Amino acid sequence: MTTSSTTPLLDTIHSPADLRRLPESELAQVAKELREETISAVSVTGGHLGAGLGVVELTVALHYVFDTPQDRLIWDVGHQAYPHKILTGRRERIRTLRRGGGLSGFTRRSESEYDPFGAAHSSTSISAGLGMAVANTLSGKNGNVIAVIGDGAMSAGMAYEAMNNAGAMHSRLIIILNDNEMSIAPPAGALSAYLARLVSGGAYRSVREAVKQLGRLLPRFVYDRARKTEEFARNFWAGGTMFEELGIYYVGPIDGHNLDQMLPVLKNVRDFKETGPILVHVVTQKGKGYAPAEATKDKYHAVNMFDVVTGKQVKPKPNAPVYTNVFAEALVKEAAKDDKIVAITAAMPSGTGLDIFQKSFPDRTFDVGIAEQHAVTFAAGLASEGYKPFCALYSTFLQRGYDQVVHDVAIQNLPVRFAIDRAGLVGADGATHAGSFDVAFLGIVPNIVVMAAADEAELVHMVATAAAYDAGPIALRYPRGEGVGVEMPVEGKPLEIGRGRIVREGNKVAILSFGARLAEVLKAAEDLAGYGVSTTVADARFAKPLDVDLLMRLAANHEVLITIEEGSVGGFGSFVAQKLTDEGVLDGAGSRPLKFRSMVLPDVFQDHDKPEKLYAQAGLDAKAVVAKVLSTLGRESDALKSRIA
Repeated sequence: MTTSSTTPLLDTIHSPADLRRLPESELAQVAKELREETISAVSVTGGHLGAGLGVVELTVALHYVFDTPQDRLIWDVGHQAYPHKILTGRRERIRTLRRGGGLSGFTRRSESEYDPFGAAHSSTSISAGLGMAVANTLSGKNGNVIAVIGDGAMSAGMAYEAMNNAGAMHSRLIIILNDNEMSIAPPAGALSAYLARLVSGGAYRSVREAVKQLGRLLPRFVYDRARKTEEFARNFWAGGTMFEELGIYYVGPIDGHNLDQMLPVLKNVRDFKETGPILVHVVTQKGKGYAPAEATKDKYHAVNMFDVVTGKQVKPKPNAPVYTNVFAEALVKEAAKDDKIVAITAAMPSGTGLDIFQKSFPDRTFDVGIAEQHAVTFAAGLASEGYKPFCALYSTFLQRGYDQVVHDVAIQNLPVRFAIDRAGLVGADGATHAGSFDVAFLGIVPNIVVMAAADEAELVHMVATAAAYDAGPIALRYPRGEGVGVEMPVEGKPLEIGRGRIVREGNKVAILSFGARLAEVLKAAEDLAGYGVSTTVADARFAKPLDVDLLMRLAANHEVLITIEEGSVGGFGSFVAQKLTDEGVLDGAGSRPLKFRSMVLPDVFQDHDKPEKLYAQAGLDAKAVVAKVLSTLGRESDALKSRIA
């Protein structure tokens, strides 16, 4: 006995071309089935749910009206593109999302021709779309370029820079503003929808243009008065004054869950004969159509696996506290003692743990939106007035504020505290969210102190260190996920700046760890003992300034010195090598020349997978450390055995 499919229409759609063969009357059912499939898939894989549910009808409408992939459709951030992936030939693989060898959780050029631009950082779609539109103009190509931006992405300066540029050009670009947080205006009902169709239609545009031409023949004060009257009347209903001032033709707002409203507007926009950018303001509800998501504050922005019926997420009981929470709770304790401590995040309060801080200190917590450049300079302004700002950003997002770190913070030597979350590899989010480069790009900047926590207890002490340090900027980095289960201190104690620690004593090989690889290094030291290799393990704590006394002691008393870090080449290992070279340690003098090796992330962008698998692939787990030590000692056969043990 066979059971009938719950998604009969969706089962017939293997590409947008199949969708476009359906009558419009069936699109609402397609959207219903697409929403069900999205919920079902993410319940198995986990991932971003709320944003995708909010654009189901919009996704159907865009692929129905436009000739994708010839028309280029760009999804800003890409985390709202799960329904798009289902409609574009990837449904059979949708339950591999964010898993090793499976689909990316974001758009990716190498994955599908329907993903013309890879995205996982916010607010890039308009810039990329404008580049594609200009390419079309230069090539004499008539295709459309559609950039869908929303979910807070319009709070970033880059979006406005792109719109400002687009408004001054005449290339054909369609911007869909997915307003899912009522960030600009609510839809104004049937009249609003009627006006949107009217102002996007050819009759209105041609009359409006004719009146403009005629108006230019009138006396200046009459023309200006008429122009302002028309503009006011239209924008009273539509709310598009800002976009019009940027030179972008505004249409909306329209209900993003009503296909009867969207389809005629999108068709009008598609059939525009004029060139230049157009913005369609679409209002949607994040988490739409799934009651558990609609009922939560973050609309199920990102979820673990969950039960579809109840919405209850499957959260394995942690073995140790999560680093992000450890940071937040330690910061709350420090702030309770010092009313000058304030906290800043860029649209990631829960991701950085500052939602915890906000509960205790709402007036000292600042969410600046998706604006990392602004966040850094805002923190610098606070620091210049005697406050102690903790600027909490993901490592990969701090990259967007690098110029401000150098110019506005470091050159002025302002005591901004950078709390760098997601340091190292992050697992399911892949290369776009991996914190691979912060040690390298921060460590080369004068005045800044760079720390990395080896475990959750060390993180508590480093928060206290940052709070106490007022001589200039200071950064503390820590990974995503759980700690290693060490005993936690009651409160943090400031560390001596630039001073590391010996964790295990040996006499033949020294391993100097920077960051959260320390637990793996200690495992490796135990395994090396089985090979008769006595190993010293040290925790550097600081990449800048280096603990030179510790480094020289390790170099003088061991045959092999190895550094290890969760970062790219050019970071901690490079700083150590520079110092050893400057001091002549690697010149080969003495009875036992030092052999030095540096273990870093490989020079590739690693795909998404479980963190432990990624670190094994990167050669930064205990097994890889053992093999590196044995190989450096010239024991290649033992090194080979250790790799396959």
